[in-house]
Amino acid sequence: MPQPTPLLDTIETPDDLRRLSDADLPALAEEVRREMIDVVSVTGGHLGAGLGVVELTIALHHVFRTPEDRLIWDVGHQCYPHKMLTGRRARMRTLRQGGGLSGFAKRSESVYDTFGAGHSSTSISAGLGMAVARDLEGKAHNVVCVIGDGAMSAGMAYEAMNNAGAMDCRLIVILNDNDMSIAPPVGALSAYLARLTSSGTYLKLRDIAKQLATHLPKAWERRAARAEEYTRTVWSGGTLFEELGFYYVGPIDGHNFDHLLPVLRNVRDADVGPVLVHVVTQKGKGYPPAESAADKFHGVGRFDVITGAQKASRPKAPSYTQVFAESLIEEARTDERIVAITAAMPSGTGLDKFAEVFPDRTFDVGIAEQHAVTFAAGLAAEGYKPFAAIYSTFLQRAYDQVVHDVAIQRLPVRFAIDRAGLVGADGPTHAGAFDVTFLSCLPGFVVMAAADEAELKHMIATQAQIDDGPSAVRYPRGEGQGVTLPARGVPLEIGKGRVVREGTTVALLSFGGRLHECLHAAEQLAAYGLSTTVADARFAKPLDGALVETLAREHEVLITIEEGAIGGFGSHVLGHLADAGLLDRGLKVRTMTLPDRFIDHDTPKAMYRAAGLDAEAILETVLGALGRERSPGAALDRA
Repeated sequence: MPQPTPLLDTIETPDDLRRLSDADLPALAEEVRREMIDVVSVTGGHLGAGLGVVELTIALHHVFRTPEDRLIWDVGHQCYPHKMLTGRRARMRTLRQGGGLSGFAKRSESVYDTFGAGHSSTSISAGLGMAVARDLEGKAHNVVCVIGDGAMSAGMAYEAMNNAGAMDCRLIVILNDNDMSIAPPVGALSAYLARLTSSGTYLKLRDIAKQLATHLPKAWERRAARAEEYTRTVWSGGTLFEELGFYYVGPIDGHNFDHLLPVLRNVRDADVGPVLVHVVTQKGKGYPPAESAADKFHGVGRFDVITGAQKASRPKAPSYTQVFAESLIEEARTDERIVAITAAMPSGTGLDKFAEVFPDRTFDVGIAEQHAVTFAAGLAAEGYKPFAAIYSTFLQRAYDQVVHDVAIQRLPVRFAIDRAGLVGADGPTHAGAFDVTFLSCLPGFVVMAAADEAELKHMIATQAQIDDGPSAVRYPRGEGQGVTLPARGVPLEIGKGRVVREGTTVALLSFGGRLHECLHAAEQLAAYGLSTTVADARFAKPLDGALVETLAREHEVLITIEEGAIGGFGSHVLGHLADAGLLDRGLKVRTMTLPDRFIDHDTPKAMYRAAGLDAEAILETVLGALGRERSPGAALDRA
């Protein structure tokens, strides 16, 4: 007897999904969940959050007419089921691979991705903008924002809600509560109440009651408002959202279509202002290894579907993140004023290890980088030594606080900037491209970059000793270079670089993780008869002016190399050379930076090749500066 066609095979777009009956949806959810587990086991990626929103994703596309109705995913971690159901299922095994699908919502990838999401807590602001644009154009489609996975810990979400409530704009926000941080137990009674309170009749009665109350004497109006608020609080717990001007509905079971569908239809059809639907889901739902994991399989490499065991290759060297954590622990053992701060990334930054040793000196402030920076400034003002471990891309969210609350006051906040440079599969939303530029222009900042893991240990020890102003050290994602690590970091002389290879014709001045590519390029340049000096600047600020001038005077060519955007280290070197009058003596200077474009996800090696920042590109830059051509068939020997 022939097997029935899987429901998932019948769906190319949400139009096909909307032709299914409500009764078909649970079976479809199981098919989506199985295929998603299979896909991510091959590609790696963010699994747990997507597993938690399978039913919610299906219900949203079933009830709303996407893409005419705008669906905005906050934090791209949730969007894998959405991609599967919006014409990209056949390409899911290219997820996060070079030339393949992005791991996040991406406007250029699909009309169903109405707003890009790599960072978090942006959906309500973007959704409000889209809703206002709709109203200005006299249109009537819905705008739905799905926010969750911790994104409600960021102040921006509440700023947007406050604005939306004050405008009384028609907007639907789905709060995906996947850790029970807000919700009471969910069951049949709460589902019934959610259906009741989202119904048009109930919402209209509440509007009428509010209007009647305004005609009562002021004392009675206040009593009526308090009574209405008390009733809602007892039954729903949604007072906070109501105070921000939203109609609160929930909590409802996000894995039960009998609960989801009627509520979504009610809020779709309601002619009221902003509505928040509180949906409770389980991160990692339907896959036991993910359900039982401490982080619910938030981000995983390739894994065995049966056991859940990840297929990580054995590292050749410790990761920079690991070296940072161990170095900070070493410093904190002898200095009780050292404290550590993370913005919802304890494992990503290595501070989970620090917290195991110093739980009372570790602070996770949630997805709130602005608060993290000013919180660190407050600690520094009281004589503590705060290390704020924040990804480069996330530190961008707190630049005003870095300027006003740290730099202007010369407070010794120590920034440990992980994920500097290009980061691979997470792509441009997570690339650390701009921190050198935006920090090196600030008066009083010490800005360092680690060329290898040993240098990182020394730089953490250096930061621990800087008490007269802010400092930053940046370091890449992934494994170190495999160099021998010192037992303990030794503080560096501030503003002093080092020469690691002596030469006479070409000078390669590296800032950060491209030093080893410079050494590879120097080997090949020797085959062209070009004697090459390789230097590690260590500091972008204060710049080692003496080293820069020596390299300029003693070499025919000077190349700067950095894993950052224009305006950073190379620009400071050029400025110094101009001030010293060394640019008018025939010196050939070139600055190698990240190009003026965003580079799509791929392996880090491929991304640096595309960026023109590998050893091959360094060789080509030197030869071009000298007006020489590459020898036919010449290739770098990387053995």
